[in-house]
Amino acid sequence: MTTPPYPSYPSYPSYPSYPEDLERPGLVRTGRSTFVRPIRPEDADRLVAFVGTLSRATLAYRSLGPVVRARDDVIRRGAHVDYLNELALVALAGDEIAGLVRYVRDPEEPEHAEVTFTIRDDHQSEGFGRLLLEHIAGAARARGIRVLEADVLADNARMINVFLGSGYRIEAGPPGQVIHFEIAVDPQAQAVARAERREQTAVRRSLKPLLEPRSVAVIGANRDPLTIGHEIVANLLRGGFAGSVFPVNPRADRIAGVRAYASLRDLPEPPDLALVAVRAEAVPGVVRECADVGVKAVVVVSTGFGETGVDGRATELELARFARASGMRLVGPNCMGVVNTTPAARLAATFSPALPTPGRVAMSSQSGPLGLAVLDFARRLRLGFSGFVSVGHAVDVSTNDLLQWWEEDPGTSVILLHVETFGNPRRFARVARRIAPRKPIVAVHPGHADSAVSSLFAQSGVIRTRSLQELFDVALLLAHQPPPPGNRVAVITNAGGPAALTVGACEASGLCVPALGEHTRQTLRTALAPRADVANPVDLTPMATAAHYRQALDAVLADDGIDAAIVLFMPPLADKPDEVASAILDAAAARPDKPVLASFLGGAGVADLLHRGDLVVPTYTFPEAAATSLGHAAAYQTWRSTPAGVVPDLAGVDAERGRALIATCARGPLPAAVAAELLASYGIAVRGGEPGPGPDAFLTVRADPVFGPVVAFGLTGDYADLMADVAHRVTPLSDRDAREMVRSLRATPLLEKQGVDFGALEETVLRLSAMVEDLPEIEALELRPVRLLPAGDGVAVSHATIRLADNTTGGAPA
Repeated sequence: MTTPPYPSYPSYPSYPSYPEDLERPGLVRTGRSTFVRPIRPEDADRLVAFVGTLSRATLAYRSLGPVVRARDDVIRRGAHVDYLNELALVALAGDEIAGLVRYVRDPEEPEHAEVTFTIRDDHQSEGFGRLLLEHIAGAARARGIRVLEADVLADNARMINVFLGSGYRIEAGPPGQVIHFEIAVDPQAQAVARAERREQTAVRRSLKPLLEPRSVAVIGANRDPLTIGHEIVANLLRGGFAGSVFPVNPRADRIAGVRAYASLRDLPEPPDLALVAVRAEAVPGVVRECADVGVKAVVVVSTGFGETGVDGRATELELARFARASGMRLVGPNCMGVVNTTPAARLAATFSPALPTPGRVAMSSQSGPLGLAVLDFARRLRLGFSGFVSVGHAVDVSTNDLLQWWEEDPGTSVILLHVETFGNPRRFARVARRIAPRKPIVAVHPGHADSAVSSLFAQSGVIRTRSLQELFDVALLLAHQPPPPGNRVAVITNAGGPAALTVGACEASGLCVPALGEHTRQTLRTALAPRADVANPVDLTPMATAAHYRQALDAVLADDGIDAAIVLFMPPLADKPDEVASAILDAAAARPDKPVLASFLGGAGVADLLHRGDLVVPTYTFPEAAATSLGHAAAYQTWRSTPAGVVPDLAGVDAERGRALIATCARGPLPAAVAAELLASYGIAVRGGEPGPGPDAFLTVRADPVFGPVVAFGLTGDYADLMADVAHRVTPLSDRDAREMVRSLRATPLLEKQGVDFGALEETVLRLSAMVEDLPEIEALELRPVRLLPAGDGVAVSHATIRLADNTTGGAPA
């Protein structure tokens, strides 16, 4: 490729602030981790060393002809960019540059820029080119560049394949010695899909040494039992790890019966995984030594980092950058380790005294201390785990990474998340939406009033619970029973009081307890005692036997109007709970398509009775928990059964006109006329005056620093102000998101009664979503009032305000 002309910087003046938002970890196709960041002036010598490693062939591809090595002072000048009209990103391997991409904006066509790629010879064919293309495309798009242009020698097959396989819209010039490419960097669906597939493959490869290591070293291993360093070694051995375990302690010969080593350099082989349990101040040196000997993944259980303040947070972030640049993945710090119960890869790399039993539930927890209680509680519930990872401060390996590991894990059918913060909410939404239709994701997150979090979970199909207890209640159901095909529930009981509580809890959880069909009632009258109540709930009376339970449960599960059953049993009112449990298991086994839940009030050890091989009927101490769990499962099944939404192509959108308007505007509030013209470019008309009969609503967009643009919809007046009746969604919105959003208010029945034009309202929401996605400069937007007109008449926007953000050089989310 030709070398773009370097701007003249005679005295290296001050540039716009360094864009830290473009510093991001990356994974190449092979699973190797790296760190991508903008080039800095202090990289000048590093850049000279990078160019000095390049072969004559690579230099020829770079210069599109005979090799002419540039002078060092010219190369050093390439480390000075303005981060706006010229930008260079480097991918690091350790302290060295493995790959570099640079664009230079065309002064005559500011939406075009020439781009060049250079990959060090020993890292070619690993996927650095595609990774850097994805990063530079996002950065260019955020800076108003729409087309990247590149010239490539016709025999440079690797670079040509990078462009053609990217998924971006490509226009290539006529065949010849040099091929000219024009790459449209707008986020096309095909480009996003291919990037996601590459990311998933790379993430899984990078996590294999962490979750399926062949050997493990424990740095800080201790001879004294009940210390963290000792218990990690003991658990690895006790948990059945089939590979080599290397305790590292310079003052011990053996630990937990295994030979110890003085340092990592003394090990007979480089371990795949290293657990670090040393003082905080010693951790950076240990992590650097891990990189030097070739460790592929590191788990830092040590504390004393981000929880101690700003300096501690800076140290742990630097640890993550170093690990990524060195090709390692890092879990923690301040975590309790990782667990994998897969028979072929048993791994108990944790100091937890309670190890989980094997099962089909995987969990990621962001709290180290909480993980200890979680594993102990799960064991008492008899909830088996396929994997458990305590990510701690999650400076590198995150919930998003683990989701992609468990997505393809055949031993995992339910995923649990304890999430305190989101590293990349948009990436979470993409991954969760892909997984949730096949595997339920259940999450608990602090801050129950956080509308953005609730919206993110709702759009992604994630079941959000209010407490850890509720999280495990739902997991107990989904791990052992199918989600119900609908929300109609039969309640079977031998006591009226608990049944009344159950009915109320079902209604509060979005379930209904309908009347049974006549055939079902007749079957029950014939089979049960004369005093039994064959309505719903079905009251078998205190004299009910195991046979009565079996007959009643068989009958209601056969009813086409029933989707699930909750069985209540009061042990003091009848003996032989084991026989009743066996009857429930028999009935559940006969109808595996409908879930059965139980509550044996006051019964000790009942959970053991309701297990038979792989067949488990989840049992709860109180029936309200059963109803709440079933309500979550029914709502999840409704979401899963609804056709997936798409981000539609909207007629009448002139994105180029919108971008041109933005380019001429000062930051801050836009004049009313300009705001109206900008909205018109996306097919939204603003007209003053009295628009006609109908309720008034509002639509707003705010740029959330964590979630990106958040759209809000509500009715004006008391509905929103007093009742907090406002719906939120995170962009980009699909047609399904828009449909669910405008119908999710508590005031929806009122709108339906007034016959408002829901279709036009949905389309307006989608146009707003498209506009703020295309124009990231928009910081806030408000349409108020929006008159909701009768069906067929659309909506009428009377007033609009738009504010542009002050920062014009921020990057797009990864």
